[in-house]
Amino acid sequence: MGSLISILNKLDERSIAKNIGIPHDEARMNYQLSSNTVSDIDEFREIIGDYYNYHFTTCVSHGGTLTSIEAQGRAKEILENIDRNRVGNFVGVYNDANEGTNGGLRTILDRISNQLKAESIERYIRGVFDDEVKSNSWDDKVEIIKQFMSHCGPDISQSLDVSKPERYASNYNDLIRAYVESLRKTSSIFRRF
Repeated sequence: MGSLISILNKLDERSIAKNIGIPHDEARMNYQLSSNTVSDIDEFREIIGDYYNYHFTTCVSHGGTLTSIEAQGRAKEILENIDRNRVGNFVGVYNDANEGTNGGLRTILDRISNQLKAESIERYIRGVFDDEVKSNSWDDKVEIIKQFMSHCGPDISQSLDVSKPERYASNYNDLIRAYVESLRKTSSIFRRF
């Protein structure tokens, strides 16, 4: 069974930045665009698929590539989920790339990069919890989750019921998502260096 100190050391902002944030930021910085706009939707799909595959191969799979159709589909899902409220659909995102509005293609690739980084940070945090909260003692699990939630304070209490740590002791996915969301708001991990 781990301790709160061990968890907090592994979840230290510098540790997450070193292990996750910086490699993702460097991957985004190293991908060069010849233009901030595209001429048609086929070019757009090709670029977002190529970028997704490049970033995924560099930071997530460390060498294993996806088919271009799979990479395009995953990039499209990210963009539709992120931009659902802003532009309504994939065509709106394409229009930004075609017209160069709202930051154009560069900003669209930034969104894909940021989502891949957030997913990696969430997996990293889940791994820390899997390693540190593995006791067979239910009371120990509840206690360490309670300590963690107390340490995080109001940043996560807005979306979680902190009075019931046992709710998160066996399945801490909601706790991890709340923690990642609080990091998005307060941490420099989600800003490029």
